[in-house]
Amino acid sequence: MPGLNLTREEARERAELISVDSYTVDLDLTHGDRVFGSNTTIRFTATAGSSTFIDAVTDQVHRISINGTEIDPSVHSDGVRIQLPDLAENNEVVIEADALYTNTGEGLHRFVDPVDHEVYLYTQFEVPDSRRMFAVFEQPDLKATFQFTVKAPGHWDVISNQTTPTATDAEDGAKVWAFAPTPRLASYVTALIAGPYQSIRSELTSSDGRVIPLGVFARKSLMEFVDADNIFTITRQGFEFFEKQFGTPYPFEKYDQLFVPEFNAGAMENAGAVTFLESYVFRSKVPDALVERRAITVLHELAHMWFGDLVTMKWWNDLWLNESFAEFMSTLAAAEATEFTHSWTTFSSLEKSWAYAQDQLPSTHPIVAPIKDLEDVQVNFDGITYAKGASVLRQLVAWVGQEEFMAGVRSYFAKHAWKNTELNDLLSELEVSSGRDLSNWGALWLETAGVNKLEPEIEEDENGKISSFTIRQSAPVNYLTLRPHRLAVGTYDLNESGKLERTHRVELDVDGEDTEVPELAGIDRPDLILINDDDLAYAKIRLDEKSLAFAIDHLKDFESSLPRTLIWGAAWDAARDAETPARQYAELVLNNIGHETDSTVVMVLLRQLSTIIDSFVSDDARTGLSERAADRLWELSQQAQPGSDAQLQFVKAFALRSRSSAQLDTVEALLNGETSLDGLALDVDMKWALLTALVAGGRKGQSDIDAMLATDDTANGDLSAHTARAAIPTLEAKRDMFEKIRSGSELSNAQSRAAIQGFNRAHDPQILTGFVDDYFGSIRQVWETKSFDTAEQIVLGLFPVTQISQSTLERADAFLSELGEEIPALRRLVLESRDAVSRALTARAADH
Repeated sequence: MPGLNLTREEARERAELISVDSYTVDLDLTHGDRVFGSNTTIRFTATAGSSTFIDAVTDQVHRISINGTEIDPSVHSDGVRIQLPDLAENNEVVIEADALYTNTGEGLHRFVDPVDHEVYLYTQFEVPDSRRMFAVFEQPDLKATFQFTVKAPGHWDVISNQTTPTATDAEDGAKVWAFAPTPRLASYVTALIAGPYQSIRSELTSSDGRVIPLGVFARKSLMEFVDADNIFTITRQGFEFFEKQFGTPYPFEKYDQLFVPEFNAGAMENAGAVTFLESYVFRSKVPDALVERRAITVLHELAHMWFGDLVTMKWWNDLWLNESFAEFMSTLAAAEATEFTHSWTTFSSLEKSWAYAQDQLPSTHPIVAPIKDLEDVQVNFDGITYAKGASVLRQLVAWVGQEEFMAGVRSYFAKHAWKNTELNDLLSELEVSSGRDLSNWGALWLETAGVNKLEPEIEEDENGKISSFTIRQSAPVNYLTLRPHRLAVGTYDLNESGKLERTHRVELDVDGEDTEVPELAGIDRPDLILINDDDLAYAKIRLDEKSLAFAIDHLKDFESSLPRTLIWGAAWDAARDAETPARQYAELVLNNIGHETDSTVVMVLLRQLSTIIDSFVSDDARTGLSERAADRLWELSQQAQPGSDAQLQFVKAFALRSRSSAQLDTVEALLNGETSLDGLALDVDMKWALLTALVAGGRKGQSDIDAMLATDDTANGDLSAHTARAAIPTLEAKRDMFEKIRSGSELSNAQSRAAIQGFNRAHDPQILTGFVDDYFGSIRQVWETKSFDTAEQIVLGLFPVTQISQSTLERADAFLSELGEEIPALRRLVLESRDAVSRALTARAADH
């Protein structure tokens, strides 16, 4: 990725020289399938006599004019930057260029629908890719207004940040859409979505009385599956909740939500025109976990309209605050304003487990990370930035009080609307609203890395009463910080109905190595004691021996889902840390998952079960446990309520884990209809899951994949076919797909992602052994020649994580030694992947 980086120092120097007023951007989307016309006029002030540069990733620059003076594009443009010499105090720069469509999900992405061969476009600009569509000062603190004029085929719809205007006719059946200027925005939240998208419309009334038009958009061939009513319901609930909590009306004139093809992320908070990946359009039955995840994502992006778009970070070192705030507020809104009242259980199971894993990697970093350039920020879209940050914000809310927190947030929005801010701007408002000094809290929680562990030390008297209860805090050897925690301790006993109910709750501040809990002294020893009840704190927890034994026997008996999820988390974490045998956790899952009622928890447990069996269980036990796990999953599938979420998840997990001849026979019987389960829909995505399981097991092959694709010749079908082809268990098929993924020349971003999933699906990992040297021998070239998102996907996706051996570690170490510190982002990705192999080897050694 030569030339595409931008350092924080360069951005700081440029911001000191210039202040941007406006962009006028004229785009011509009728030039064919490779390039589009991009003409930009930028008005800005500068220090007279100074020089700077503007970002513009172009195919060709035709013209550059500075204050009426023409300069030579061949001298001043290198395809990434355009140099702007000898500026005046007030400047008008005109740049006429051709820019490139992409198929990587960066910049202006172009997609052709295989169903009707229509072209669909959309933009994805975060972090630094608005420069791929127009010339721009690509940094968040140089806000400006943006006026887009777009020429496109006449039958298209064109959507941007402002309301779509009435189009005027142009030549050859094209039309021109001239949008009104936006408010002052950072360039990364501007947007263009164009093509024959279909839409469903609605509206709501904001807190200031304005009527806000709403739209939900998708491709024509996918529109029948869009649940617009659900999207509008969640949106209305989010609007009401956020406007009340933030004390500020929705800041834009309309709110469109668009499902777009081959999207790299979950969604993007473009102001008034949010884009979502199409996986959130459900053409088949999906787990309830995905329906809830979609709702959380809708709320997450809506929260960004205030925190991120209205008020924007000055530089990317506060990306964590941008994402953590939206993640925290979306979960809070879901719990308090929607049907998803158990969303904190989901947060604990999904988000916090991600955070804890990320925080134990060798690349862990403080929440406030030193972002020195764009490559730093692009690899920081991680579990620290999102999940740990949101967890720590929840801890901050517990620390200062929720109403005090929201009062500070309201002052923050009132003071900084349409401006750029830094972390201290928010903390200062929270200090005023709460009366607490947050400087020490911020230093301990935001400026240090690592996760603490909290364990109980309990003493009992001869009558079975607790005589003393102490919470002991520890820290990992490399990150010795002990932090203050606001948390609750809960005690649980079996009631007359055989359910575990909470009998005592003590909320307190934990600080230092030992914290006494005198409120528990003198009570009868309960059946179970849970540190961090209600999950307010960010810390790994352990149970005392008696509580753990009781919990293992009574996981199904909790009345509430959240404490049960905390027990699951503690058990998983102990297995992952090799404190307990991996096979013990596998048995815990297999014996109890049938009683689990939360869809997200079931989904996470099934993922963890696969990790345990494939990576953590010792060699001598793996084959037997794997076969027994698949048999148990089939039993659970048959026992589940017909048509239930559990039935769906168990059947797909069974297909994924099927290895033996008898298991594959069952999968084949399900696919051809010889075996059926009441309530189980054999829809198109279930058929692909069953077929891919048979392909991976050697029962089906290329002709079967082609036949299935002929019945599902859609974008989704194409991706499923790429996964299935990559799962063919022959060296020839694996080699063919490895080369296609590595070269990146034949596959789009989404096709590559699907193929990687299938490539790593190998019943016998030995078939992938020969690719280890190929991987380490080529990833530097991949990094240096591909765009960031493409390179990251290949580096992470093809890392030989299935090759759990000392030789894999040695090969990774040799690569890292040769690489040195030359490419920090690439080094980090390889180091993180290496850690997964190292952790697996440690777990295997402890599994006995």
